[in-house]
Amino acid sequence: MTGEIFRDAWGIPHLRADGASELARAQGRVTALDRAWQLEVERHRARGTSASFLGAEALPWDRFVRRARLDDTARRCFAELERRDPETAGWVRAYVDGVNEGLDEGARRTPEFAKTGLAPGRWEPWTPLGVWLGIHILFAGFPAKLWREQVVRHLGADAVGLFAADGPGTSGSNGWLVSGERTVTGHAIIAGDPHRFIEDPGVYQQIHLSCPEFDVIGLAVPGIPGIAHFGHTGTVAWAITNAMADYQDLYRERLRRTGAGIEALDPDGVWRRAVRHTEVVEVAGEDPVEIEVIETARGPVVIGGPEGLPDGSREHLEEGLPEASPEGLQEGFPNGVPDDAPPLAMALRYPPRVTGDLGFGALLPLLRARRVADVDRAVDLWAEPVNVVQAADTEGGLLHRVAGKVPVRSAANGIGPVPAWEPGHDWDGWHETPRGGLTDGVAAMANQRGLAAPLGVEFAAPHRADRITALLGEKERWSAADMPAIHMDTRLASAEPLLDLLRTLDTLGPDAERIRRTLLDWDRRMDADSEGAALYAAVRGAVVRRLAAHPAFAALAVPPAYPDVLLPWLALVPRVGYALEHLLRAEELYGIDRAEAVREAVEEVAAEPPTGGWGDTHRLAPWRALTDTAYDEPRLSGDHDCVLCTSAVPGLTDLAARGPAARYVWDLADREAGSWLVPLGAWGIPGSPHHRDQLPLWVRGDLVPVVTDFTEFEKESDV
Repeated sequence: MTGEIFRDAWGIPHLRADGASELARAQGRVTALDRAWQLEVERHRARGTSASFLGAEALPWDRFVRRARLDDTARRCFAELERRDPETAGWVRAYVDGVNEGLDEGARRTPEFAKTGLAPGRWEPWTPLGVWLGIHILFAGFPAKLWREQVVRHLGADAVGLFAADGPGTSGSNGWLVSGERTVTGHAIIAGDPHRFIEDPGVYQQIHLSCPEFDVIGLAVPGIPGIAHFGHTGTVAWAITNAMADYQDLYRERLRRTGAGIEALDPDGVWRRAVRHTEVVEVAGEDPVEIEVIETARGPVVIGGPEGLPDGSREHLEEGLPEASPEGLQEGFPNGVPDDAPPLAMALRYPPRVTGDLGFGALLPLLRARRVADVDRAVDLWAEPVNVVQAADTEGGLLHRVAGKVPVRSAANGIGPVPAWEPGHDWDGWHETPRGGLTDGVAAMANQRGLAAPLGVEFAAPHRADRITALLGEKERWSAADMPAIHMDTRLASAEPLLDLLRTLDTLGPDAERIRRTLLDWDRRMDADSEGAALYAAVRGAVVRRLAAHPAFAALAVPPAYPDVLLPWLALVPRVGYALEHLLRAEELYGIDRAEAVREAVEEVAAEPPTGGWGDTHRLAPWRALTDTAYDEPRLSGDHDCVLCTSAVPGLTDLAARGPAARYVWDLADREAGSWLVPLGAWGIPGSPHHRDQLPLWVRGDLVPVVTDFTEFEKESDV
């Protein structure tokens, strides 16, 4: 036996092989069979070539990827992996061999290839690293620094906290660890759900990997060998949540052209040569586009260039800003530059570009882990994204820690772009990652300010974490079968500030008064069938639009001419929507009469109230590279600050593009007492039996049982 592919009733691949490399090859092959279109989309996105078959809409992403030098970084990281860890490099090569073996057959099964005329390309050994970078380069939300810069400029440093929230471009997770003292079996349980943009095909792949060295079930990322984030080896299990750490920096650069190229002004006052070349991006149906790629000593230039932004504007980068606040929020912002100073650009500094290490050295040790100590050592090698890791083993071992690389640098680097030509903004080593324990046998993480607080700037509101902790406190002993009910909890604690203002209103019209009474009696649950939830969402959206339209925020309504791919972080309506709780509770808000805004919103909704429940407008809206296939997407419960985090954008849309990208329950007493789920299905082939067969379960909150006995499966093929 070299390698075998088995399937369970849900089409989930269960792979068996003689060794780790043979198993990696089988994993690559089966992923190509099931997810060929997804693999090719991600390969092109990592290289900045997606516009060649997706057209001009994909050009902003390709332009960003080229300028950020993702493909070159992936190549560097793989070369460094070969030097430092040849075993893991060979294992990655085996996975890539399997992908290349399966892509042609996978493409024949998948209609998108015929629709676009795309032929599958060849994967290189570094392609998985490029895919990982492409998926996660915006994960830490460095564009939020551009937003904070805008807020400081127009509203002052104190306003930064008003808008602090889990922003529209970020992702999160719920995760909780229950120790054996709090379970019916005496063994720990780990459960949760990662929150990402819901994609079709999904970003996670259920898989079972078995060889003489290890037998692991878990959620893999298509295009990446092994099981990085969520796995169970039988004796130890692990899971992650986004730590919300800040580990990418933007540097304001002074650039100038010379006869020999481009120079950047360094902190020592010396102009030094920047790396510079041009690349051509092919665009389906249009002329090719030439892109200038520039890299300074800080990193690749991702905004502007020697001539400034494309519209020639310098003002947004050079305008004088308020003096530094006591908290240091203004440290590093320039107080204006001479009129004859060179135009400004911005360079991105991110750890793998600096170190040549993407953390792939952790992947094989995770598969081989037998105890918590093994997981702990493995994630010491983790790089990015920075995660909170929870793990437990069958001997009672527990782990709750942060893993990943966060640079040591000035506080100003975390708040906004800093001047490259001024000293004091260098990276100076790496932070030690914090560790934590459990309280009353429980640890709940949901991107809140907690264990990772020393490493970040903005965190999610505490509502999800507090709610999970409260639910786990409702009884003394828990079983694996109890956990899906927590996944599906819909109580919305962040509704209270708006409802508090609603209580103060009087002299409303009769229809508006009925809405007011209905909302004050509402149970605060964002259930799909709830008319109260639908009314609350309608009033909330109207309030958000009124606040965003107020003259106090007018300067934030039109962002600078930054690259399109960064603009979601600077959109005012989503920022107001996600920060609404802070804005309504602030002692004073730039003279805005918030009670009056709520009054007007209620009267607006009363004139045209929603009909039906929240789920009539709150529907799933998954991302697809091709949008020519329409689906009748399901009605959803939940909301941004619910444990069931199906995120709409208040004031803009009720559709949910983000939500639980998987769910899992890992039981350390019995692996097969656990369960798992993805939003759509195991296969990325439209029209196939397992493309969307898990979607009804995902909507209801049911999970698929974990099964690991190969005698229960149907053998598909040898590899």
